[in-house]
Amino acid sequence: MSTTELSVNKSFSERSRIRKTDRMIFSAIGYVSLTIMALLCLLPFLLVVSSSLTNEDTILTKGYQFLPIDFSMESFKILFKYPGEIVHAYMVTIGVTVAGTLLGLFLTSMTSYALSRKDFKWRNKFSFFFFFTTLFSGGLVPWYLMIVNYLHMKNTLLALIIPMVLNVFYIIVMKSFLSSIPEAIVESAKIDGAGDFRIYYQLILPLSKPALATIGLFLALAYWNDWYNALLFVSDDKLMPLQYYLYKMLGNMDGMRKAMMGAGAVVTTPLPSEGLKMAMTVVATGPILLAYPFVQRYFVQGLTIGAVKG
Repeated sequence: MSTTELSVNKSFSERSRIRKTDRMIFSAIGYVSLTIMALLCLLPFLLVVSSSLTNEDTILTKGYQFLPIDFSMESFKILFKYPGEIVHAYMVTIGVTVAGTLLGLFLTSMTSYALSRKDFKWRNKFSFFFFFTTLFSGGLVPWYLMIVNYLHMKNTLLALIIPMVLNVFYIIVMKSFLSSIPEAIVESAKIDGAGDFRIYYQLILPLSKPALATIGLFLALAYWNDWYNALLFVSDDKLMPLQYYLYKMLGNMDGMRKAMMGAGAVVTTPLPSEGLKMAMTVVATGPILLAYPFVQRYFVQGLTIGAVKG
């Protein structure tokens, strides 16, 4: 082997060693950074759980702690004083979340599929119509009158589902994802005699699992955390979702404390308002935290693919 070949091999080996070292350093920095970020995201929830299990006096005197100093279940006892009501509120929220998410995914995916089809000559006009609604809003009063007087959804579960079933942002994200699916798939299905709905159901939907999981998670979170629509359209306690139930309980607790202070009453044991807030947070976020790992893989993939097309 000549001197030149030895020099080239040595140089190549040196570059490979440097690249390997750089890759190891980059990986180490990445793992450390992600670990720190994960811990920083976990600490607030740990603080919430700890505060929900801490005595109210300790919270008022020593503040919030990451570990419960004076363990107490008083907040959860008050929260579950009437277990039938909170379980019923859970059932209403779960039903609304499941029904609203499935209906929202169905309508969003069908709308996005129609807008992504290049042979649909009105797609640009409809796209502008959807986009226009993000620039101007009719206002709260016309929206309320439409739901109550024209659609007659007052005190119905539809009042908790319909107002949030379609979101233009989700339509845009889904449309961008569907635009990345090759046209040859649709054309080959048409040659085989498949209709539009069969193409949508048997080909488009299975290929859109990442986008559907991403949008489904957003929709589920929106329905699960919604209390404003219940405040506007629901006065029947049997239709009260979990978030609105907790909101009313906290409001009643604050009102009771202010009434006792205004009457000059001596309160020997403070009402656990701070601990109750944290206990409500644990109860409200628990199911979402349990469900998130099942869609995390599709969620990350959907965000990545949806960002390619802009």
